[in-house]
Amino acid sequence: MKAHHYKVNITWTGNRGNGTSSYTAYDRNHTIQAGSKPLLPGSSDPSFRGDPTRYNPEELLVASLSSCHMLWYLHLCAAAGVIVVEYTDVAAGVMEETANGGGRFTEVTLFPVITLTSQEMVETADALHEKANELCFIANSCNFPVHHKPIYKIVEQV
Repeated sequence: MKAHHYKVNITWTGNRGNGTSSYTAYDRNHTIQAGSKPLLPGSSDPSFRGDPTRYNPEELLVASLSSCHMLWYLHLCAAAGVIVVEYTDVAAGVMEETANGGGRFTEVTLFPVITLTSQEMVETADALHEKANELCFIANSCNFPVHHKPIYKIVEQV
């Protein structure tokens, strides 16, 4: 078994001068960076005093699931001879707060819109979502269901 290692730097940038002297005394802003890649501005969800112009961890989890699924799906389509020419997804997650102030995701649903070059490919293309979900590293790491509700479009190639 081959192991892969990932390192991400998180730097809190929300100290307004008094640190965490009270719950309202600091911003939740931070930056996320991996290696020399561009900084990703992060914060908490606005429901938890976060900056709505920055990515929050919940959005990034949903984005990770969507991205991982798409990458596996495109790989499987290429291997199966299914020609995808466009792929977009508006993924949605549900997180429920718990009585102790914590919370957990209960589900994520992916809504990919996939453009294929032939109607004959739709049945195979549809079946590949289950296999992509089985292989997705991120979905395999979650303790909640990841649903798929794809829509297919056809653009005949000339």
